[in-house]
Amino acid sequence: MNHEYKKYLEKEKYRKTTIESYTNQSLKFIDWCTKNDTTPETIDYKTILKYIKYLQQRKTTQKTVKHTIGTLKIYFKHLLSENYRSDNPVENIHIKGIKRNINYTLLEADELEDLYYSFETENIADTYHKLCAKRNKIIVGLLVYQGLNTTELKHLTLEDLQLYKGKIYIKSGARSNPRTLELKAWQVIEFLEYIHQVREEILQRKNLETNKIFIPNNARLSITIQHIIKKLKKTNHKVQNIHQIRASVITNWLKHYNLRQVQVLAGHRYISSTERYLEDDLESLHEIVNNFHPIN
Repeated sequence: MNHEYKKYLEKEKYRKTTIESYTNQSLKFIDWCTKNDTTPETIDYKTILKYIKYLQQRKTTQKTVKHTIGTLKIYFKHLLSENYRSDNPVENIHIKGIKRNINYTLLEADELEDLYYSFETENIADTYHKLCAKRNKIIVGLLVYQGLNTTELKHLTLEDLQLYKGKIYIKSGARSNPRTLELKAWQVIEFLEYIHQVREEILQRKNLETNKIFIPNNARLSITIQHIIKKLKKTNHKVQNIHQIRASVITNWLKHYNLRQVQVLAGHRYISSTERYLEDDLESLHEIVNNFHPIN
Protein backbone atom coordinates (compact mmCIF):
# COMPACT_ATOMS: atom_id res chain seq x y z
CA MET A 1 0.00 0.00 0.00
CA ASN A 2 2.90 2.35 0.71
CA HIS A 3 4.00 1.96 -2.90
CA GLU A 4 0.51 3.06 -3.96
CA TYR A 5 0.75 6.08 -1.66
CA LYS A 6 4.08 7.08 -3.22
CA LYS A 7 2.52 6.86 -6.68
CA TYR A 8 -0.39 9.00 -5.45
CA LEU A 9 2.00 11.71 -4.20
CA GLU A 10 3.93 11.63 -7.47
CA LYS A 11 0.68 12.05 -9.39
CA GLU A 12 -0.20 15.04 -7.19
CA LYS A 13 3.19 16.56 -8.14
CA TYR A 14 4.76 16.69 -4.69
CA ARG A 15 8.50 17.21 -4.55
CA LYS A 16 10.81 14.21 -4.17
CA THR A 17 11.89 15.23 -0.65
CA THR A 18 8.26 15.82 0.37
CA ILE A 19 7.23 12.40 -0.95
CA GLU A 20 10.00 10.77 1.10
CA SER A 21 8.95 12.66 4.23
CA TYR A 22 5.23 11.91 3.81
CA THR A 23 5.77 8.21 3.13
CA ASN A 24 8.01 7.95 6.20
CA GLN A 25 5.30 9.59 8.31
CA SER A 26 2.72 7.13 6.96
CA LEU A 27 4.99 4.16 7.85
CA LYS A 28 5.32 5.45 11.42
CA PHE A 29 1.55 5.81 11.62
CA ILE A 30 0.96 2.31 10.22
CA ASP A 31 3.43 0.92 12.76
CA TRP A 32 1.59 2.65 15.61
CA CYS A 33 -1.74 1.31 14.32
CA THR A 34 -0.38 -2.24 14.29
CA LYS A 35 0.84 -1.93 17.87
CA ASN A 36 -2.56 -0.59 18.94
CA ASP A 37 -4.74 -3.24 17.28
CA THR A 38 -6.08 -1.06 14.51
CA THR A 39 -5.35 -0.21 10.86
CA PRO A 40 -5.37 2.95 8.73
CA GLU A 41 -8.43 1.52 6.94
CA THR A 42 -10.47 1.09 10.15
CA ILE A 43 -9.12 3.62 12.65
CA ASP A 44 -11.76 6.04 13.97
CA TYR A 45 -11.71 9.62 15.24
CA LYS A 46 -11.30 8.68 18.92
CA THR A 47 -8.32 6.46 18.16
CA ILE A 48 -6.78 9.21 16.06
CA LEU A 49 -6.93 11.40 19.18
CA LYS A 50 -4.99 8.69 21.03
CA TYR A 51 -2.33 8.87 18.34
CA ILE A 52 -2.08 12.63 18.80
CA LYS A 53 -1.74 12.14 22.58
CA TYR A 54 0.98 9.59 21.86
CA LEU A 55 2.86 12.17 19.77
CA GLN A 56 2.47 14.80 22.48
CA GLN A 57 3.67 12.44 25.23
CA ARG A 58 6.87 11.89 23.25
CA LYS A 59 7.56 15.60 23.82
CA THR A 60 6.88 16.36 20.17
CA THR A 61 6.41 20.11 19.61
CA GLN A 62 2.96 21.40 18.66
CA LYS A 63 4.42 22.50 15.32
CA THR A 64 5.61 18.95 14.60
CA VAL A 65 2.28 17.47 15.71
CA LYS A 66 0.48 19.90 13.40
CA HIS A 67 2.75 18.90 10.52
CA THR A 68 2.21 15.19 11.24
CA ILE A 69 -1.57 15.61 11.21
CA GLY A 70 -1.25 17.55 7.96
CA THR A 71 0.62 14.65 6.35
CA LEU A 72 -2.02 12.21 7.65
CA LYS A 73 -4.76 14.26 5.99
CA ILE A 74 -3.00 13.67 2.68
CA TYR A 75 -2.53 9.97 3.49
CA PHE A 76 -6.24 9.54 4.22
CA LYS A 77 -7.11 11.39 1.01
CA HIS A 78 -5.11 8.70 -0.76
CA LEU A 79 -7.03 5.96 1.08
CA LEU A 80 -10.28 7.64 0.07
CA SER A 81 -9.21 7.85 -3.58
CA GLU A 82 -8.42 4.11 -3.58
CA ASN A 83 -11.72 3.26 -1.81
CA TYR A 84 -9.93 1.85 1.24
CA ARG A 85 -12.00 4.27 3.34
CA SER A 86 -15.22 6.22 2.96
CA ASP A 87 -14.20 9.07 5.28
CA ASN A 88 -11.19 11.10 6.41
CA PRO A 89 -11.01 10.87 10.23
CA VAL A 90 -8.46 13.70 10.54
CA GLU A 91 -10.17 16.15 8.15
CA ASN A 92 -11.59 18.35 10.92
CA ILE A 93 -8.75 18.08 13.44
CA HIS A 94 -7.05 21.41 13.99
CA ILE A 95 -4.02 21.72 16.27
CA LYS A 96 -4.00 24.88 18.36
CA GLY A 97 -1.14 26.60 20.10
CA ILE A 98 0.98 27.63 17.13
CA LYS A 99 1.36 31.33 16.46
CA ARG A 100 1.95 32.13 12.82
CA ASN A 101 2.08 35.72 11.64
CA ILE A 102 1.87 37.40 8.28
CA ASN A 103 4.62 39.97 8.76
CA TYR A 104 3.43 42.52 6.24
CA THR A 105 1.71 45.87 6.26
CA LEU A 106 -1.38 44.78 4.34
CA LEU A 107 -2.95 46.86 1.60
CA GLU A 108 -6.68 47.54 1.43
CA ALA A 109 -8.70 46.52 -1.64
CA ASP A 110 -8.90 50.11 -2.93
CA GLU A 111 -5.12 50.52 -2.52
CA LEU A 112 -4.54 47.34 -4.53
CA GLU A 113 -6.88 48.54 -7.27
CA ASP A 114 -5.16 51.92 -7.35
CA LEU A 115 -1.88 50.17 -8.15
CA TYR A 116 -3.51 48.83 -11.30
CA TYR A 117 -5.25 52.02 -12.43
CA SER A 118 -2.23 54.21 -11.66
CA PHE A 119 0.13 52.09 -13.74
CA GLU A 120 1.17 54.30 -16.67
CA THR A 121 1.09 52.79 -20.17
CA GLU A 122 0.32 55.71 -22.50
CA ASN A 123 2.64 58.67 -21.88
CA ILE A 124 5.76 56.75 -22.91
CA ALA A 125 7.76 57.98 -25.91
CA ASP A 126 9.79 54.86 -26.71
CA THR A 127 7.66 52.28 -28.56
CA TYR A 128 9.28 49.19 -27.03
CA HIS A 129 9.05 50.59 -23.49
CA LYS A 130 5.38 51.32 -24.12
CA LEU A 131 4.82 47.70 -25.18
CA CYS A 132 6.60 46.51 -22.02
CA ALA A 133 4.50 48.84 -19.87
CA LYS A 134 1.29 47.33 -21.31
CA ARG A 135 2.61 43.84 -20.60
CA ASN A 136 3.54 44.89 -17.07
CA LYS A 137 0.10 46.34 -16.40
CA ILE A 138 -1.43 42.94 -17.27
CA ILE A 139 0.93 41.40 -14.68
CA VAL A 140 -0.08 44.01 -12.09
CA GLY A 141 -3.72 43.09 -12.68
CA LEU A 142 -3.01 39.41 -11.99
CA LEU A 143 -1.16 40.41 -8.82
CA VAL A 144 -3.81 42.69 -7.33
CA TYR A 145 -6.98 40.89 -8.47
CA GLN A 146 -6.03 37.20 -8.63
CA GLY A 147 -3.15 37.20 -6.11
CA LEU A 148 -0.77 35.23 -8.33
CA ASN A 149 2.85 34.63 -7.38
CA THR A 150 5.97 34.76 -9.55
CA THR A 151 6.04 31.02 -10.30
CA GLU A 152 2.41 31.00 -11.40
CA LEU A 153 2.96 34.01 -13.67
CA LYS A 154 6.04 32.36 -15.16
CA HIS A 155 4.15 29.16 -16.05
CA LEU A 156 1.13 30.81 -17.68
CA THR A 157 0.61 29.80 -21.31
CA LEU A 158 -1.83 30.89 -24.01
CA GLU A 159 -3.83 27.70 -23.41
CA ASP A 160 -4.52 28.85 -19.85
CA LEU A 161 -6.47 31.89 -21.04
CA GLN A 162 -10.24 31.52 -21.40
CA LEU A 163 -10.99 35.09 -22.42
CA TYR A 164 -14.35 34.20 -24.00
CA LYS A 165 -15.39 33.01 -20.52
CA GLY A 166 -13.55 35.81 -18.71
CA LYS A 167 -11.37 33.30 -16.85
CA ILE A 168 -7.79 32.14 -16.46
CA TYR A 169 -6.52 28.69 -15.44
CA ILE A 170 -3.68 28.46 -12.91
CA LYS A 171 -1.71 25.21 -12.96
CA SER A 172 -0.87 23.29 -9.81
CA GLY A 173 2.56 23.77 -8.28
CA ALA A 174 4.74 21.95 -5.79
CA ARG A 175 2.74 23.54 -2.95
CA SER A 176 -0.44 24.70 -4.64
CA ASN A 177 -3.60 23.31 -6.19
CA PRO A 178 -4.81 24.20 -9.69
CA ARG A 179 -7.76 26.57 -9.99
CA THR A 180 -9.71 28.63 -12.50
CA LEU A 181 -10.11 32.29 -11.57
CA GLU A 182 -12.46 35.00 -12.80
CA LEU A 183 -10.95 37.97 -14.62
CA LYS A 184 -12.34 41.48 -14.25
CA ALA A 185 -14.04 42.81 -17.39
CA TRP A 186 -11.31 45.44 -17.86
CA GLN A 187 -8.64 42.75 -17.52
CA VAL A 188 -10.23 40.83 -20.40
CA ILE A 189 -10.15 43.96 -22.58
CA GLU A 190 -6.48 44.62 -21.73
CA PHE A 191 -5.65 40.95 -22.32
CA LEU A 192 -7.24 40.96 -25.79
CA GLU A 193 -5.06 43.89 -26.89
CA TYR A 194 -2.00 42.33 -25.28
CA ILE A 195 -2.38 38.87 -26.83
CA HIS A 196 -3.28 40.02 -30.34
CA GLN A 197 -1.05 43.09 -30.64
CA VAL A 198 1.42 43.86 -27.85
CA ARG A 199 2.70 40.33 -27.25
CA GLU A 200 3.03 39.65 -30.98
CA GLU A 201 5.17 42.75 -31.48
CA ILE A 202 7.39 41.88 -28.50
CA LEU A 203 7.89 38.39 -29.95
CA GLN A 204 8.82 39.83 -33.36
CA ARG A 205 11.30 42.26 -31.84
CA LYS A 206 12.94 39.44 -29.87
CA ASN A 207 12.64 36.95 -32.73
CA LEU A 208 11.06 34.36 -30.41
CA GLU A 209 8.44 31.64 -30.60
CA THR A 210 6.81 30.56 -27.35
CA ASN A 211 3.38 29.78 -25.89
CA LYS A 212 4.25 31.55 -22.62
CA ILE A 213 1.95 34.51 -22.00
CA PHE A 214 4.64 36.82 -20.67
CA ILE A 215 7.91 37.49 -22.47
CA PRO A 216 10.30 39.24 -20.05
CA ASN A 217 12.83 41.92 -21.00
CA ASN A 218 15.58 39.41 -20.25
CA ALA A 219 15.75 35.68 -19.59
CA ARG A 220 13.97 35.84 -16.22
CA LEU A 221 10.44 37.05 -15.54
CA SER A 222 11.31 37.42 -11.83
CA ILE A 223 13.62 40.33 -12.68
CA THR A 224 10.84 42.00 -14.68
CA ILE A 225 8.53 41.60 -11.68
CA GLN A 226 11.15 43.18 -9.40
CA HIS A 227 11.16 46.23 -11.68
CA ILE A 228 7.35 46.31 -11.56
CA ILE A 229 7.41 46.26 -7.74
CA LYS A 230 9.88 49.19 -7.70
CA LYS A 231 7.46 51.16 -9.87
CA LEU A 232 4.49 50.26 -7.64
CA LYS A 233 6.42 51.55 -4.60
CA LYS A 234 6.46 54.98 -6.23
CA THR A 235 2.66 54.85 -6.45
CA ASN A 236 2.24 53.65 -2.85
CA HIS A 237 5.19 53.71 -0.43
CA LYS A 238 3.55 50.90 1.60
CA VAL A 239 4.24 48.38 -1.19
CA GLN A 240 6.98 45.94 -0.11
CA ASN A 241 7.07 42.93 -2.43
CA ILE A 242 4.96 40.44 -4.39
CA HIS A 243 4.39 38.33 -1.25
CA GLN A 244 2.85 41.30 0.56
CA ILE A 245 0.52 41.97 -2.37
CA ARG A 246 -0.62 38.33 -2.42
CA ALA A 247 -1.12 38.35 1.36
CA SER A 248 -3.22 41.53 1.01
CA VAL A 249 -5.39 39.98 -1.73
CA ILE A 250 -6.03 36.83 0.34
CA THR A 251 -6.79 38.83 3.50
CA ASN A 252 -9.28 40.97 1.55
CA TRP A 253 -10.91 37.84 0.09
CA LEU A 254 -11.51 36.61 3.63
CA LYS A 255 -13.72 39.64 4.25
CA HIS A 256 -16.11 38.47 1.52
CA TYR A 257 -15.79 34.68 1.28
CA ASN A 258 -15.57 31.77 3.72
CA LEU A 259 -12.36 29.87 4.46
CA ARG A 260 -13.00 27.04 2.01
CA GLN A 261 -13.79 29.44 -0.83
CA VAL A 262 -10.60 31.43 -0.19
CA GLN A 263 -8.59 28.22 0.05
CA VAL A 264 -9.71 27.39 -3.51
CA LEU A 265 -9.09 30.94 -4.80
CA ALA A 266 -5.60 31.02 -3.31
CA GLY A 267 -4.73 27.49 -4.44
CA HIS A 268 -3.80 26.44 -0.92
CA ARG A 269 -3.41 22.67 -0.43
CA TYR A 270 -4.26 22.95 3.27
CA ILE A 271 -6.95 24.95 5.04
CA SER A 272 -4.34 25.88 7.68
CA SER A 273 -2.45 27.86 5.00
CA THR A 274 -5.56 29.99 4.52
CA GLU A 275 -6.26 30.31 8.25
CA ARG A 276 -2.93 32.01 8.87
CA TYR A 277 -4.19 35.01 6.89
CA LEU A 278 -7.40 35.07 8.90
CA GLU A 279 -5.40 35.03 12.14
CA ASP A 280 -4.11 38.52 11.34
CA ASP A 281 -7.70 39.78 11.35
CA LEU A 282 -8.48 40.29 15.06
CA GLU A 283 -12.20 40.48 14.37
CA SER A 284 -12.09 36.93 13.02
CA LEU A 285 -9.78 35.46 15.67
CA HIS A 286 -12.65 34.03 17.70
CA GLU A 287 -13.94 32.17 14.65
CA ILE A 288 -10.55 30.47 14.16
CA VAL A 289 -10.28 29.39 17.78
CA ASN A 290 -13.68 27.72 17.63
CA ASN A 291 -13.48 26.36 14.08
CA PHE A 292 -13.30 22.56 13.78
CA HIS A 293 -12.32 20.40 16.80
CA PRO A 294 -9.26 21.98 18.46
CA ILE A 295 -6.69 19.89 20.30
CA ASN A 296 -5.02 21.84 23.10
